Amino acid sequence: MTRMLFVNTYVEDVAASRTFFGALGFEFDDAFSDENTASLIVNETTTVMLLARPKFQEFILDEMTDTSRSREMLLAVSADSREAVDTLADTALSNGGSAWTDPQDHGFMYGRSFRDLDGHVWEVIWMDPAVAAGDGPPDM
Repeated sequence: MTRMLFVNTYVEDVAASRTFFGALGFEFDDAFSDENTASLIVNETTTVMLLARPKFQEFILDEMTDTSRSREMLLAVSADSREAVDTLADTALSNGGSAWTDPQDHGFMYGRSFRDLDGHVWEVIWMDPAVAAGDGPPDM
């Protein structure tokens, strides 16, 4: 069985978020998008639903996380190379995102992170394909 993953989060401005993530190379499923929702396609089994705050509030029973003070989660996406990590992170920063932590370089794995327009943290990670395939444990 192949499971699908739908991550739901809130945004202040759906159109601005769509522009931001579009600049990062993400596409959207217009069948599930409207003025209150942008359905961001990560891959064929993973979608991030960017919901306007009032729409997101309809799905939860408690308060939304204040991203200026705390983290509810970290969203991590893979990249095909170290250079692709830098390109995606740099594009995010040049389109209104903000830096979050210093780059992490473990040799077999490299990553950078940024906050999107709403303060949600996204990590971009490259891992050596041999390590990702399980062809030996990394030396940490």
